[in-house]
Amino acid sequence: MSDTNIIEVENVSFDYVSRDEDGNETGRNQVLKNVSLSVPEGQFLAVLGHNGCGKSTLAKHLNAILYPTEGKVTVAGMDTSDEEKIYDIRQTVGMVFQNPDNQLVATIVEEDVAFAPENMGVPQPEIRQRVDDALKQVDMYEFREHAPHQLSGGQKQRVAIAGVIAMQPRCIVMDEPTAMLDPKGRREVMKTIHTLNREKGITVVLITHYMDEAAQADRVVVMDGGKIIMDDVPKKIFSQVKRLKSVGLDVPQVTELCEELREQGVDISTEIIGEQECAEALHRLTEGRSTVIPQAEPEREITADKRPIVLQGEKLTYKYSIGTPFEKTAVDNVDIAIEQGEFVGIIGHTGSGKSTLIQHFNGLVKPTSGTVLVDGADIWAKDVNIRDIRFKVGIVFQYSEHQLFEETVAKDIAYGPKNMGLSDEDIDKRVKQAAESMGITHLLDRSPFELSGGQQRRVALAGVLAMDPEVLILDEPAAGLDPKGRDKILGMIKRYHEQYGKTILLVSHSMEDIVKYAGKVLVMNKSRLFCYDTVDRVFGMTDQLAKIGLDVPQITRMSHILKELGTDIGNDIYTTERAAERLLPLIKH
Repeated sequence: MSDTNIIEVENVSFDYVSRDEDGNETGRNQVLKNVSLSVPEGQFLAVLGHNGCGKSTLAKHLNAILYPTEGKVTVAGMDTSDEEKIYDIRQTVGMVFQNPDNQLVATIVEEDVAFAPENMGVPQPEIRQRVDDALKQVDMYEFREHAPHQLSGGQKQRVAIAGVIAMQPRCIVMDEPTAMLDPKGRREVMKTIHTLNREKGITVVLITHYMDEAAQADRVVVMDGGKIIMDDVPKKIFSQVKRLKSVGLDVPQVTELCEELREQGVDISTEIIGEQECAEALHRLTEGRSTVIPQAEPEREITADKRPIVLQGEKLTYKYSIGTPFEKTAVDNVDIAIEQGEFVGIIGHTGSGKSTLIQHFNGLVKPTSGTVLVDGADIWAKDVNIRDIRFKVGIVFQYSEHQLFEETVAKDIAYGPKNMGLSDEDIDKRVKQAAESMGITHLLDRSPFELSGGQQRRVALAGVLAMDPEVLILDEPAAGLDPKGRDKILGMIKRYHEQYGKTILLVSHSMEDIVKYAGKVLVMNKSRLFCYDTVDRVFGMTDQLAKIGLDVPQITRMSHILKELGTDIGNDIYTTERAAERLLPLIKH
């Protein structure tokens, strides 16, 4: 890391200005407030903060997409407000955004990576060399002649990063590049970031909601209310558990465990952010003491308390683009039966078939072969009205706020019940009940487009709840939300499940969320059903899950390392509460 600062942000404030049709100013919203930040060349800096705190706005100042209302931003000695330097600034600082689909412009991968160098006027032989080098750096060279739409999310994001690398920038700013990716895709992108930073000396500014990613940085900056409120090395930042939680953020699970143990009187550092370090510290505290593993509660007998099956797939197979060179089997011979009232987590790598599978359950796609049954009825039988099935099985898609279109929140929530042909009185009752479940009764008269991202998502959810479906299917409902927003929306879904006993299917890339909310887990792998079982049994298969590109919670990985060191607290450690419960008797006696 150099002593020279590649980026200097000096007392920067920024206002978003709203204007009327004639261009007259009608209002201002100050998003950055007197922010100062220096980034040394070669540093890996992580930026944390809740949604709306100003992270992305700050990022856009670093390569002159936005200019300060007050203050100054300097990149490699160049003032970003100097229009004559814009070209050089954007060549020095490359930007990678959250959604790779918004960045990929060509029909072939290598053409996409060549796009920026071509626009920079780089000679053709050098472009060829830059494209090849960039694709090799992100491990995507073998896909150079593929179409971007044929790639997984992680692969697309690595192509987007290659497109920036081909510009040969000295700094890359990444705005939540892993928010839409599965664990394997996230690991691929983080590996690429480390390679660029450590081996190529490229400065990295990473904006993220994943605490484990921030923990890998050289330095962490925390934003709140348009200001920088914390700035230190990861260990120092994450040791301040209560302060981080007070601004809507999380800490790594092992740090949270150490905090819980300290509150119980255990002498352990809270500056622990990695599972190996945590396991070693705990082993020193428990070494030589006998470990008694509590007997697991007996699994519910298959025959006892058997509930009706509400969703069923028999030998489900679905193929895209049949008869073309792009034919692909997305779901392959899947047999699944889901009981009424279950809360099922659905996991699997990107492209494993999760989204295609769930779309079968309310008839959005028709199986190429096999049968879909809802409440025992074949939904594609001649005497079944598919419209009725869609009222019974509601699906809320990822980034569900894109489904909003009405003038007011109330009208948006009422749209589904109206299409069901209900009376005005019943519609009104359902709108109020759904709004109450999602905590948005105070927003009913507002325009959905004036709301925050988290509020919009709750409005979209309420619109599905208002139809009172038997089954609610949620595809990554917390994607892109900060930890506080994620916990809020998933907590509301959990309470809805407990209050009304509805069947819930939750698709998520967050193993911590699955453990926290689901009772059973359905795992897809390469279009096939890998397993469907209780949380304990599924996450007990750590090695098998890793082999198919999935992950287990950090606290689970820590418990496995602890066992290897000689302290066994069980194979069913998925939450910090359970880990603390097992550890305390060993440490205190």
